[in-house]
Amino acid sequence: MALDPQQRAEFVNAYTRVLISSWSDEAFAAKLSSEPRTALAESGLELPADAEIVIVTEAPEGHEEGNLDVQVNLWEQGLATGRYEFHIPASPSVDAAELSEGDLSDVAAGCNYCCCPCCCCT
Repeated sequence: MALDPQQRAEFVNAYTRVLISSWSDEAFAAKLSSEPRTALAESGLELPADAEIVIVTEAPEGHEEGNLDVQVNLWEQGLATGRYEFHIPASPSVDAAELSEGDLSDVAAGCNYCCCPCCCCT
């Protein structure tokens, strides 16, 4: 069952909430593991009572981690089969070693360029 554009957007928004919550809230991440139906519902993904829910924390062989199209396809398959698989990759991390000293300075110092007369850096 293919999602129409609005259904796809609604799913993507809810799935994004699940990812962000699992990455930023340890209690939510724990609930997602122990009570996935409840955690998913809190994020806007209501599932049928008889649905099988599978939470995958490592991308299966051949699947690109974080590929949204894969997750949308899995959701569509779940609508047809009753088996819902959710890929919840580990929290992304920023490698500070990739930032130059100038990049770090810009982040720490805030705006270095005045763009208007009301700017707080004038």
